[in-house]
Amino acid sequence: MADLVITASAVTPGSNATIDHGTAGEAITAGQPVYKSSTTNKWMLADTDSATAEARVAKGIALNGAALNQPVAIHKSGDLTMNAVLTKGVAYYLSGTAGGICPVADLASGDYTCLLGIAKSTTVLAVDIVSAGVAI
Repeated sequence: MADLVITASAVTPGSNATIDHGTAGEAITAGQPVYKSSTTNKWMLADTDSATAEARVAKGIALNGAALNQPVAIHKSGDLTMNAVLTKGVAYYLSGTAGGICPVADLASGDYTCLLGIAKSTTVLAVDIVSAGVAI
């Protein structure tokens, strides 16, 4: 498999969502996992095999697209409709592509595991981010 193909215009938080707001530190598209840079205090694309340790731990998923220094809303937990083709019951993780989401089967040796959530249906991800902080 490959990273999820997400329809950015369909990314919608559920009624149980926890949402944060901030400033984009680079171009971000709705549906991409992000982390907050401790240096700039801006949201950046997360990446499971980044050389930067904090980039390997997603803190949420962008709810809207934003260019550098524009406002961005971040979905931190709860149901998230993505209109991607999810498989019900499958765990989805931060991928090795910056801002990507992949199924558990696509994790590779050397990836730092960061669980983003488990699919509740073919379009809804129950977001509950957990990172072990170790590479597989």
